Amino acid sequence: MQSRDSEVKTHEAAHQSAGGGMTGAASYTYQQGPDGKMYAIGGEVSINMPSGSSPQETIANARQVAASAMAAGSPSPQDHAVAASARVMEMKAQQQLAKEQHKQVLGKDVYAKEVKNASSSGEKNKDFLDEINIST
Repeated sequence: MQSRDSEVKTHEAAHQSAGGGMTGAASYTYQQGPDGKMYAIGGEVSINMPSGSSPQETIANARQVAASAMAAGSPSPQDHAVAASARVMEMKAQQQLAKEQHKQVLGKDVYAKEVKNASSSGEKNKDFLDEINIST
């Protein structure tokens, strides 16, 4: 039971260490051993999955959450589920970032076309005015 206690506490400490400020305190489930001492037989660390104020911040947060979830030597099924949720959050933030970047590029393309059209029509107007001046 002492080795299980050590394994559980090491597992939860790995989550806390990798999670930085996104993890809470570890809580343990104890069982009394044959020697009368209490041993940790299970544990958990709460982890906060905050969205960021920008897609880039959300991506960074999601990556830290996934790293924290998978930090233990042998991740549990719950650890895998948390990491998967973090990866979904990361992918959604990446999609949002791609949309924003696309809008920026599209905006630049539209602007470039408007400038080109304006300068083309300006040249036509200049040519027309030149023709008027010549004929007068």
